[in-house]
Amino acid sequence: MELKIALLPGDGIGPEVVDQAVKALNAVGEVFNHKFTYTDALVGAIAIDETGNPLPDETLATCLAADAVLFGSIGHPKYDNDPSAKVRPEQGLLKLRKSLGLFTNIRPIKAFPTLIDKSPLKRDIIEGTDFTIFRELTGGIYFGEKNLNEEGTVASDLCEYSEEEIERIAHLAFKAARSRRKKLTLVDKANVLETSRLWRKVVTNLGKSYEDVALDFLFVDNAAMQIILNPSQFDVILTENMFGDIISDEGSVIGGSIGLLASASVGSENALFEPIHGSYPQATGKDIANPVASILSAAMLLEHFNLNEEARAIHIAVEKSLEVGLVTPDLNKESKYGTTKVGDFIADYILNADDIINYNQENIDYGQSTII
Repeated sequence: MELKIALLPGDGIGPEVVDQAVKALNAVGEVFNHKFTYTDALVGAIAIDETGNPLPDETLATCLAADAVLFGSIGHPKYDNDPSAKVRPEQGLLKLRKSLGLFTNIRPIKAFPTLIDKSPLKRDIIEGTDFTIFRELTGGIYFGEKNLNEEGTVASDLCEYSEEEIERIAHLAFKAARSRRKKLTLVDKANVLETSRLWRKVVTNLGKSYEDVALDFLFVDNAAMQIILNPSQFDVILTENMFGDIISDEGSVIGGSIGLLASASVGSENALFEPIHGSYPQATGKDIANPVASILSAAMLLEHFNLNEEARAIHIAVEKSLEVGLVTPDLNKESKYGTTKVGDFIADYILNADDIINYNQENIDYGQSTII
């Protein structure tokens, strides 16, 4: 298979982690005889600095011409710390999602067996956790009409959803649940919000077409609590834009680091894959950022094109890196391995997994695997 991939490294640690994802994809291409071609484009703060626009027209054109987009991160303190800034990096990402029609964000949440003790939650609570959040991505309060009175003392943000917007993501969530453990949980605030009552009505009606999937409901405040108290109860969570943003970041503590969480944003014609973490400007250029989320996002890219064996090769390599302790400092404060070395190890394992029987720790330290 040949795939054209738009690379949008973005700001902060984005370029560093995207580089490692590309290494993994290239290793997959070599092993499974696929050809991946890449086109780099600007987005976020770096795009503002160079063009004045967080999403230049050239970048959008590159994304529309590609089969998929691999995204890094956006954000910079000079914008984050200036609430009066008229042009912001995040505007580029929101416009990109809207322009590509990426109405569904998919975020897997998993407790890796080798990292359970790294989580701030107890082992008996998180063991066996494996669920996926389907977050609506192009509607709701983030995209609603915004108003500020002339005095700057009263503000409002409109939260608005249509039946069509709810149905199209709900179909995807039900289909995912059908292929997993056949349970779907709608997270809303139907006791207070009219939009949530519409979500509940539409999803309930649609659920009649998926009789093999058990449907239940949780208010978002209770869901936030249950994710911490008993996360293994969930299979597929479906929710609106803002609720999904919040609870998916909450779910990151289960695995022990937000640097482990990948995501896919898909629409009818386009797809974008990115780690859920931010630009982490304090770590920029220090070779300490965890690249696993970006690498697993590349695996989700492969799954999107039904290259499941290839995606599995990436997952196995990631799990091996965790097993042998070749991780970045966010997972082990004593670790001497950096972003690049973790990426090299994962790519090397994809290339040589059948030949590698064991690893010599001293050789790992030098970046070389012992192949027997």
